[in-house]
Amino acid sequence: MQLKIFLKSFSSILLHIFVLIEVAAQTNNDSSVNKSHLIALPVISRSIETDWSFGAGGTYTFYTTRKKDSTTRTSSIRFLGTYSLRKQFLFTVNGPVFFPGEKYILNSHFSFSSFPDRFWGLGNHTPDCNEEEYNFRQFYIRLHGERLIGQKLFAGLIYDFQRVININTQPGGLFDQQNVAGKNPYQVSGLGLSFSWDTRNNTFWPNKGHLFSLQATHYTSLLFSDHRYNNIIADARWFMQINRKQILALQGYIFLNTGADVPVRSIASLGGADRMRGFFNGRYRDDHLLSLQTEYRIHLYKRISAVGFAGMGDVAGRFSTLSLQRLKYSYGGGLRFAVNKNEKLHIRFDYGFGSGKGNNGFYLQFGEAF
Repeated sequence: MQLKIFLKSFSSILLHIFVLIEVAAQTNNDSSVNKSHLIALPVISRSIETDWSFGAGGTYTFYTTRKKDSTTRTSSIRFLGTYSLRKQFLFTVNGPVFFPGEKYILNSHFSFSSFPDRFWGLGNHTPDCNEEEYNFRQFYIRLHGERLIGQKLFAGLIYDFQRVININTQPGGLFDQQNVAGKNPYQVSGLGLSFSWDTRNNTFWPNKGHLFSLQATHYTSLLFSDHRYNNIIADARWFMQINRKQILALQGYIFLNTGADVPVRSIASLGGADRMRGFFNGRYRDDHLLSLQTEYRIHLYKRISAVGFAGMGDVAGRFSTLSLQRLKYSYGGGLRFAVNKNEKLHIRFDYGFGSGKGNNGFYLQFGEAF
């Protein structure tokens, strides 16, 4: 009884804190017509990397078909602009667009960031005392178009562009000592191919289905890239509904770089709000990354759900040197508040713990980790 009272109060407080502006773009009362919605709200977020951030953000959800179509999922455009207590500025626009019948899908990401960050060097055994601050400013663009080639099977093209317009490191510091590429302003530009098998029933909070994705991108001077290397990403996710209120979610993630000229902002990094929560994003960096994580999700009351999560992973200079005996681990839990009940779009409150001293922290974010 006390838990129900707490959840009811918590839900009421959030509804007042997050001043939601929800606009129904479709005024037709016909239930067979797909409706678009805009949710805009003041944003208060937090992560280990940024401390508290303040700004504004929102999501525009819509359908590319006028009539109800079970074969086409909800498209969304998400936008966010924040400034943190650590003087970090971020502006981003991203989201997937599902065209009628999902014959085509377009994922896009545009961002600008001005970011004081931290660096401990390369490798999976860097000591805490190595911590060194550096600053960067960058533009980032990623376009990923996919075409349906079979039952829930997609093939696609990727264009990836990053322009680091200013980077400040400490003279004689770790960047110089380890001869890290990308310590001067640079840009990378690459083309890639992708293949995916996506049977998820919802992109925000799926309760069944899976996503298997493989992406390979080549960065070359032919595309005006200052650095030449290859990147391969494999992402596998499973979602299983235990009962009406409970979901088990699993993810395996592999990030590989090949080539001797990988710049610092493209190196694999362990930690962050989406993988290995509890570790600072970039606490460990190297060419390759392997991570595994699971979440148990349960609906509690009206707009409120809870999550427990655990993960393990590591980085390495060579993929063959990754060892199950030396994997780092993280775990934690949190609450979810649905700002859009129909689409199950959540604000998440997570606290993560990572193995090792001082690896823990609170996250207040928009959308799920995976």
